[in-house]
Amino acid sequence: MSKMKVRSGVLTGNELQEVFAYCKETRCALPAVNVIGSSTINAAMYAAKQANSPIIIQFSNGGAVFNAGKYLDNTNQRAAVAGAVAGAHHIRMLSKLYGVPVILHTDHCARKLLPWVDGMLEAGEEYFKSTGEPLYSSHMLDLSEEDLDANIKTCAEYLERMAKINMTLEIELGVTGGEEDGVDNSHIDSSRLYTQPEEVLQAYDALNPLGKFTVAAAFGNTHGVYKPGNVVLRPEILKHSQAMIRQERGRSEEKPLDLVFHGGSGSEQAKITEAIEYGVVKMNIDTDTQWAFTRPIREYMDEHHDYLMAQIGNPEGEDKPNKKYIDPRAWMVAGEKGFAERLVQAFRDLNAFDQFDLG
Repeated sequence: MSKMKVRSGVLTGNELQEVFAYCKETRCALPAVNVIGSSTINAAMYAAKQANSPIIIQFSNGGAVFNAGKYLDNTNQRAAVAGAVAGAHHIRMLSKLYGVPVILHTDHCARKLLPWVDGMLEAGEEYFKSTGEPLYSSHMLDLSEEDLDANIKTCAEYLERMAKINMTLEIELGVTGGEEDGVDNSHIDSSRLYTQPEEVLQAYDALNPLGKFTVAAAFGNTHGVYKPGNVVLRPEILKHSQAMIRQERGRSEEKPLDLVFHGGSGSEQAKITEAIEYGVVKMNIDTDTQWAFTRPIREYMDEHHDYLMAQIGNPEGEDKPNKKYIDPRAWMVAGEKGFAERLVQAFRDLNAFDQFDLG
């Protein structure tokens, strides 16, 4: 099979759906990396260029606030909206210079954070009026802690609105364990970490007539990295969910659903490969890339310790300047390189490395 040719820039609408379909056919998935500002955004695009692949770049609510500035007043989520919108424009401008396709996404959004999505959709609708495409490719609603009917009802309401501007919705069924961005599910009942195929079918029936969506179905996923054996992944849940949709609704495709793997950091390679086999097209990665950014900065600080104690004076002489060592560009780029290297590994783990033709 020839490689899929994909243009650079932000992909939305049918282009996004074509990439997901190709991923299922090729048995690969794309890493979805959480970013917090220009350094991580640029490193992500640099990694995608090396991997010769599209990449999913996403803001969490906290990441969007951080991009705007932690000092801003976030009343009614205005800082989070501003940070997400500013980040989208940054990515739209530079992705074409990097020569990479980007799927632009936002991560977990609980009900209390819905004003954040509302604000981004307002910006997206205005952008659509002037350009014919949405600002973001997709948004995620995570109402998985709520009653299933309430979860699906709200998701349907948002999908109706998003479909009008060619956006895709990501939903979560079942809870991702651990702690992420201030949401702590570490003490959740373990039964809620495993979605039932019947729940996926119910969501499919409600959403499929309305627009395009992806499903983050829980199969034991947990945010963070833990000792082997502490997290029990059961990807067969994804297989059974696909089979139920196919059989109950007469779908001819082997994998009618586009599935999402949350909590990908630290996962076993065999489980990643199995999940992709069952239709996962997107795997979230955050903890691993956080460490990959921080570790080389720590090493830089250790290595150049004696040059970082003052502006003047180091082992080479009391009057020697330390400007080139204390310049944040010296150590931030080390973090960016580490971040990009870990993402390139993720592309390989997900079988996405060099699967596309970026022109």
